[in-house]
Parts: sequence; structure tokens; C-alpha cells
Amino acid sequence: MDIARNMPDLISSHSLRLRIHNMPLLETHLLGTHCELRLAHLALSMMTMGYVWQEGERETVKVLPRSLSVPLCEVSQRLGLPPILIHADTVLANWRRRDPDGPFSMENLELLLTLPGGESVRGFFLVTVLVELAGVPGLKSIIDVINGIHYNDVAMVTKALDVVSQAIDSMKQAFKLMHEYVDPSIFYGIIRIYLSGWKDNPSMPDGLVYEGVQEQPMEFSGGSAAQSSILHCFDELLGVQHEGSSGAFLRRMRDYMPPSHKHFIENISSHPSLRSFVLQQADEGLTRAFDLCVARLVDFRNFHINTVTRFITIPASRAKQLRANKQGMTEDLDAIRRAPTALEERGTGGSGIITFLKTVRDETKEISISQCTNGNQVLPDRSMTEIQKAASELTTE
Repeated sequence: MDIARNMPDLISSHSLRLRIHNMPLLETHLLGTHCELRLAHLALSMMTMGYVWQEGERETVKVLPRSLSVPLCEVSQRLGLPPILIHADTVLANWRRRDPDGPFSMENLELLLTLPGGESVRGFFLVTVLVELAGVPGLKSIIDVINGIHYNDVAMVTKALDVVSQAIDSMKQAFKLMHEYVDPSIFYGIIRIYLSGWKDNPSMPDGLVYEGVQEQPMEFSGGSAAQSSILHCFDELLGVQHEGSSGAFLRRMRDYMPPSHKHFIENISSHPSLRSFVLQQADEGLTRAFDLCVARLVDFRNFHINTVTRFITIPASRAKQLRANKQGMTEDLDAIRRAPTALEERGTGGSGIITFLKTVRDETKEISISQCTNGNQVLPDRSMTEIQKAASELTTE
């Protein structure tokens, strides 16, 4: 934990790898609770990313030392998670309230462990925590939708879908905070590489050998928003069909979720189709509630595309220009110039990110019943005060 808590300084001083080589071989059998295992996975996988990427994309390693690989793989096996840093680590298991009785807000949240990138790292992970939290009422309402279909209760399904659409809108409002708390140049030039894995990554084409675990290299994708279970749940509920390479990528990302999350998503898909129920009922209010959920989801994905454009596509273009211009420049521009070239057109999970996001967005549009969903449609925003009030009323156990 001492090493994990001091990751940015150890990476900056180029001494993390040495510290890890000098670690004793940790035993994991005394980790008894789920929380202890999740904290261990967070710490060990954070250290793994720092070890691999300490010197950037040009001096990567081929072998993860036994002192790190053995306990990480043991903990991962017990949790049913891959031995790499994932969304469930950096976001779901990486926060605490400064004042335990205080509000669930950016001001009262802090990270347990962090990576290079200063306040932008804190902003990136904690804003994502708030996006997850905003989706909670919608997740809970999925059960009401399923029960309403089972009992043929149109009013129950309609009411539950209203909660789902409000939750998706709240997620977008929380997502907007990314522009306030994260500097695009820091995210692109410094943070992204530490979220990158060793699958579909030209910087590590042969994967990584986990010493003491397996002699052959293993490949794992880096952390990605596609590993969040929330949108997978809403897609399954609404009947969004993701095909081709984008669908294959999303299905593979479910193996990077806690097993209970993956099971919940699969359980949703095993129930009768919501969309078929809406079509059969031909109820105006129910159809409107369903289509509003679709419209909100399309709107969220449009906003995601715009955000990725600002945080990745535009900096990638600037990086190419800046590398051609070797003159002196400010620190933020220099960070962009030195950003890993292997990630210019890809997400940290290894996908071709803009093409992927647009495909997923377009596949969402297709399930609208009244065909009123428009990619350019601007839906009314709820104020952040409403979202913060709703968040404060939610339990987080």
C-alpha cells in the first residue's frame, strides 16, 4: 500500500520498477472479505500499470515480475476478474467520502489511489463515479420493468421507464462535469497511457508474461468505459442490438466486469422483450416512455462522442502537428506532443474509438418505435441541483 499510495512520485523519479523488484512475495490467503480483495486488486493492478508504463511506450517491459504477478493473479482468480486495471478498480472501488456524513459530491470525494496527472486524474475518476451513481435509480427500475411485463401491468412499466429515462439524463449531466474537472491535454498526454492494456496495442504486440503464473504472454485490454455495466443493462432492457466488431468488443468487455454485474446483464436479456411488450400494448403513454429512454440514450452517446472528440481526436491531431514542430512550447502542449502514438486512433480498451462510438449510437437509434429519435435532437437538461439532490438521497452500500 505504501508503494501504491506513492505511485505518481515513484513513476516521476523512475524508481517504481526498482521498488517492485524489491518487494517480498505477498501472500493472499489471509485476505478474507470482498472489500479486502477489491482493495488488493486495485492496488496491485495500479502498480502493474505503473510498472509497465513507467518509461512510456518506448521502454515497455515483456515480463511482469513474480512479486507483482503472483499475488495479482491469485486475487484476480478469487474475484473472477482479469489481472489488469479495470473500470471496476479505478472507479467503483477507488473512492471515499472525506466527511463520512457529508454529501456525495466532487468536493467531498477523494480517491484511494491515483496515477500521474494530478487533479485531472482525480476529476476523471470521480466524475465517472458520479455518472455511475446517477444511473442507480434506473438500474433499480429495471426490476420494476421486468415485473410489470410479467404481470402485464402497463402503468408499472411506464412509470419504471420514466425513472430509467431520467436516470440516463442525470448521467449525462454528471458526465458534463468532465469538461470542468479534466484538462484534455493532461488526459491525452499523461493519463491515457496508464489505462492502456496489452491487447490490440502496437506498443506491446506480444502481450505480457506474468512471471510465476504462465510462461506464455497473456493479452488483456486496458480500462474502458465499455467495462461499465450500466449502459450494458440499459441496452439489454431496451433491446439494442450491437452487431459486428462493436458488438463483439462490448461482449468481450463483460469479462472485465465483476461476475455479479455480468450475471445481472445476462439475466435482463433472458426475460421477455420489453420492446415487443410495448409494440403489443400499443399504448401511447408506454410507447412515449420507451422512445424517451431511447432518445436519452442516443443523446448520452452523442455527448460521449463530442467529449471523446475534445479529449482524444483533437489532441491527437495537435500531437501530430507538434511533433513536426520541435520548437519550445508550454508544458501542456509538450504533454500532448509526447503522448503515445500507438493510442492516437484508439481507446484505452483497444477499440477504434470514434467509429466504435458512432456505430453504437446508430444501433441505439434503430430501436425507436415512433422513429422520432434524431441524432441532432437536443433534449431538455435537468439542473445539476436536481441531480445532486437525487444523489444525496441514494444509499451507496
